[in-house]
Amino acid sequence: MKTIQALIEQGDCLDVLKNYPDNFFDLIVTSPPYADSRTKTYGGIKPDEYVEWFLPRSEQFLRVLKPTGTFILNIKERVVDGERHTYVIELILNMRKQGWLWTEEFIWHKKNCHPGKWPNRFRDAWERCLQFNKSRHFNMYQENVMVPMGKWAETRLKHLGPNDVIRFESQVGSGFGKNIANWVGRTMAYPTNVLHIATETGNKNHSAAFPRALPEWFIKLFTQEGDWVLDPFVGSGTTCEVAQKLRRNSVGIDIVPEYVEMARKRVVETQLYLLDDE
Repeated sequence: MKTIQALIEQGDCLDVLKNYPDNFFDLIVTSPPYADSRTKTYGGIKPDEYVEWFLPRSEQFLRVLKPTGTFILNIKERVVDGERHTYVIELILNMRKQGWLWTEEFIWHKKNCHPGKWPNRFRDAWERCLQFNKSRHFNMYQENVMVPMGKWAETRLKHLGPNDVIRFESQVGSGFGKNIANWVGRTMAYPTNVLHIATETGNKNHSAAFPRALPEWFIKLFTQEGDWVLDPFVGSGTTCEVAQKLRRNSVGIDIVPEYVEMARKRVVETQLYLLDDE
């Protein structure tokens, strides 16, 4: 069986990626430091300076991503002086000018988010996962992320009415129609763009680690075995660990030496686990 590579490099991804050729990666999935966050480890980037900081890096991402590849950016707005800052919106608009296509937006619903509030708002229980592409024709393997139909099908499809066996147009005039009978006999369905994933990570040594299920979902959706995955802000190495287990090659980059060592240890442990499992 062909060996799967998991490379962890230390440095700023802006510099490290210059050593990689054009059109190399099949998927980039990452969560960069949010504005004014992780100041003790990454220094923190001011909201007003975030777009200027990010664009040189996204230019490198654009260069090293294959035309058939996808870039998933997990990012969140910052509240400044009681209102949402617009740096995420500004970033999207500037990336489009850079040459990116803003293809889709997934919502990561943190289904185990603990309660809380502030004087003028409630706790966030979701984050954006923005999808960007270089081309309108990109690789996507939707069957890999199908989900069980659910219990609704047991009752809803048991007794079909006359409007369920045709393409019945909406009674509110929305223009949408559906044929419910098409779902009879199916056990699996395509998911929505809302991902209900808990925040537990099993890693207590990083300030903002991915839950494994988040990169796993996107790796399954946009890559096949042997493809190359990049996380340019890899942190503790979750993306590369998951990529290994799914038999994808990966590169992780981080500027913090402690996280690089942590990530390298994880990929070595994962490789040993995979060898034992063969």
